[in-house]
Parts: sequence; C-alpha cells; structure tokens
Amino acid sequence: MALLSPVTVPGPRRVVSVDLDAPLPRLVADESGSSALVVGYRGGHPVTTLDVLLTADPDDAARAIAPLVEQIGPAAHEEPVADEDLPMISIVVSTIVSRVEDIGKLLDVLEHLDYPRHEVILVDNRVKLPAVDPLPSLLEGRNVRLVTERRPGCSAGRNAGVAAAKGEVIAFTDDDVRISPQWLRMIGSRFVREPDLDAVTGLILPVELETPAQIWYEAYYGGFSGERTFEPVTIVPDEVEGAMRHARVRAIAPDGSVRKHFAVYGIGGYGAGANWSVRRSAFDAVGGFDCTLGAGVPARGGEDLAIFIDILWGGGRIGFEPRAVVHHRHRQDLEGLHHQLHSNGVGFTALMCALVLKDRRHLVALTRLMPVAARIKTKQLVSRIMGKRDAAPETLTEASTTRIPRSLAYHEFRGFPAGPAAYARSRRFWRDVEEGRFRP
Repeated sequence: MALLSPVTVPGPRRVVSVDLDAPLPRLVADESGSSALVVGYRGGHPVTTLDVLLTADPDDAARAIAPLVEQIGPAAHEEPVADEDLPMISIVVSTIVSRVEDIGKLLDVLEHLDYPRHEVILVDNRVKLPAVDPLPSLLEGRNVRLVTERRPGCSAGRNAGVAAAKGEVIAFTDDDVRISPQWLRMIGSRFVREPDLDAVTGLILPVELETPAQIWYEAYYGGFSGERTFEPVTIVPDEVEGAMRHARVRAIAPDGSVRKHFAVYGIGGYGAGANWSVRRSAFDAVGGFDCTLGAGVPARGGEDLAIFIDILWGGGRIGFEPRAVVHHRHRQDLEGLHHQLHSNGVGFTALMCALVLKDRRHLVALTRLMPVAARIKTKQLVSRIMGKRDAAPETLTEASTTRIPRSLAYHEFRGFPAGPAAYARSRRFWRDVEEGRFRP
C-alpha cells in the first residue's frame, strides 16, 4: 500500500551510547547520518534517550546532550545480590531459523552471560525442514540444549522449551535481538529483591535505525512496547470487590508513589515477549502460552500479553526492570512494518476474545472500561494520523521530529476488527493440529 500522507523520508539515524559521567563524545553529521538516538548511561545502565539533530559542529550536539548530565541524577546504589542467592534461570528462544546470522550472534552472548547458573534452550519450531539445514552446524560446539517442536506457532514452541527447562525462573527472548551482558543478572537480582514478584519485564532498545521503516516504528510506538521509561516499577492489581477485581492496576515506584493507574489490558506498555521472565510456578499456574495465540497461527499475536494479564488477573505482581536490556532489530522495510502493525491489531482483539472465553468476568470489565479505552485509542489514532509522534524541538539540535506515514496507523487499526474472526480460525486451526489433521 502507498503512503497515505506525504512525509519526508528520514535518513539513517545512529544509535549512540553515551556515558553521562564521562566527557561527551564528538558527534557530527556525516555519511552515516545527520541525527542520532543518544542513549544515556549511568553506572553501566541506560537512564534516558534523546533524539539529536547533528551538524558539522560537534559543539551543537554537545549542547543538546549536556542538560541530561544535570537532569538525570546518579544511579541509586544497591548492594549486589550474592551469586549463591540468585535463582537458576532457563533461557528459552523459540525460532523458525529464518535469521541464521542473528541466531548465531544471540547464542554467542547467551552462552557467556555474567550469571552463575543458567541454561540456554533453543526450540526448533519449524514445521518442515529445508533440504539444507543450517541449524546443526550453527549449534556445533555450543553449550545449548536443542528442543524440537514441529507443531506450528511460537506459543507451542515456547511451551516445549519450558517443559524441558530446569530453572525456577524462565527467561524469554527472540532470535532478532541482541542481549546486554548484565541482562540475566538484573533479572535474577530483581526476583531476589522482590520475592513476591511473579514475572519481570525489561527494557527494549533498537539495535539500529538505518532505514525509514525502523525510524518510523521507533517514533510510532515511542519505544518497542509503549512509552519508554527508565524507572523501575512494580505492577500491582487493584484489590476491589466484585466484577472489577484486578481489572485495573497500578505502577508503583520504589518510593511507593503511584506512577500510573491503568486498565490491566494496557500492560503491554510495560513489557513485550522479546524481554521478559517468569517464575516457573507462576507460568504453570496460568497454564502456559495459549497455542491459539501468537505468531504462526491465524490469531498472529497476543500470547505474551495473555500471560501478563492472567498473572495480574489472578492477583500476581509484575516488575518492570529497565536495567535488564535487550536491543531489538526493527523491521527494515515498510511492507514488513505494515504487516507487523496489522498483526498487532489482529492479535490484540483476538486476545480479548481469548480472555473472555477463559473468564466471562473479562466481558464485564471490558464493557465498563470500553468508553475510557475508546477515548484513549481515538486520541492515539488522531495523533498518529496527523503523522507526528516526537516532541517538537526547542532548538535545531535539541530533539528531532519524525513525520510518520498515516499508513502505519491505518494498518494497525484495520487489524482490530479482524481479530475476532482470526481467533475463531485459530481455534479451528489448533484443533486440526491436535487431532493430527494439520499438514504443512
């Protein structure tokens, strides 16, 4: 589909890590781009981001970045958790082996993470093997456990990985991300410091912003899974009587203040399937991934949000830990981005159908919350159709703006009404799989 609004196609945008406690780097416009997503770090962890327009004068970029040094305070000091207190963690990656190079780079890091007790489980979720299979040579010499799951769908693949896991905590990521070396330690430490947590989600940053589609996606969502935040919070469901019990949740900061109060169905703003972990007991309690949801089946998505919602719906708690960082490679072409956004729309309403079928109390909660949700979505739609998501710059070098094609909102929102029918097809599809009638 052609773009629905005239936009300026953005050039490549560098992703630059900057230590705010060190001298600022020399950043200038060159053949690699005239803008940069600056990721500010303190104490080895990301604490902020800023889009910066670059010029031939490095002082311009330095002036734009300098306020961050004063605005972002020093990282809070925490005593490290002793190795012997950290839980055993199983890392599960389900793949259809379509990105061999990325899988290799991911496994290079996962095998050698800074963590005392962990295992890596790679699930081969291909329903049919190619004539030349790259997987055996990719795994040769690696300390990786291979699990085979030929039934289609990422949910089936991840469930198979969990079934084989030995850890008391299961960490999930995707085969198109890069893992920060401290990722697992930050996850394990958060579970130890908050032993009543059922799950922990983490921060997702872009690997690169080299193509217009990647830049538009970053601007459209304001971060991979929602408005990006660098403050750790604990998501706690409201304890109210009646049908609305646990239908709304609070994001509570370390000082006890409530940073946000929202419907449980908006938990996607604090987590995504590319970076989250769960206690094995909590995973089993909610029944694992719903195989009628997720990539690889007609419903397309929603499998990760379904577990987040199930945990909170049952009175559990989820911690958002921004120091547990992965870097995601966004879709590089506009066609792929359109497909992803449409799948997101389909998956979200398919998920709502799955929730209602599982517990009819969701229907009451959704009905009561719908007017507020409709206003929020309408405001969001208008903003995105206007084609502008980033804040306007106060000076030429403080922050860049990105005009977003209206087609992005179009493809996502047209997916919403298609979700219920897709979910019905998905249920029939999975029934055929279970009864042996599925043929790849």
